Amino acid sequence: MKVVVQRVKEASVSVREKVVGQISKGMLVFVAVGKEDTQEDVRYLVDKITQLRMFEDEQGKMNCSILDVGGELLIVSQFTLLGDCRKGRRPSFDRAAEPQQAERLYQAFVDRLREGPLKVETGEFKAMMDVHLVNDGPVTFILDSKSN
Repeated sequence: MKVVVQRVKEASVSVREKVVGQISKGMLVFVAVGKEDTQEDVRYLVDKITQLRMFEDEQGKMNCSILDVGGELLIVSQFTLLGDCRKGRRPSFDRAAEPQQAERLYQAFVDRLREGPLKVETGEFKAMMDVHLVNDGPVTFILDSKSN
């Protein structure tokens, strides 16, 4: 699994001009599921994201996790994160999971996050979405469960 995590002051996602998920201070997380991904990848990334110290403490140092600051999460599926652009001009998505497997692991990812104390909002799997956000920093990290 590959995720892009952005620290945001606020974020929302709309489908057909209707807001389906919205958060205030927290993380916007784009998620892509690969063919080789399993529940272990879900566990690894949920633990990494919830413990990642990307929020500032009183001294302005990134020493706080989303749990420490009581932030919120907006999770959006985005298979294009697995696009391979090394050859030619059209990305290859050979590494991306088939939709049924991807949706199952994406939902497991969301469900596992919802087991904790954080507010978790989502987009709509396989939908065309408009994502609006106010970056905080900006602070952005790319995490890959296969590169740990």
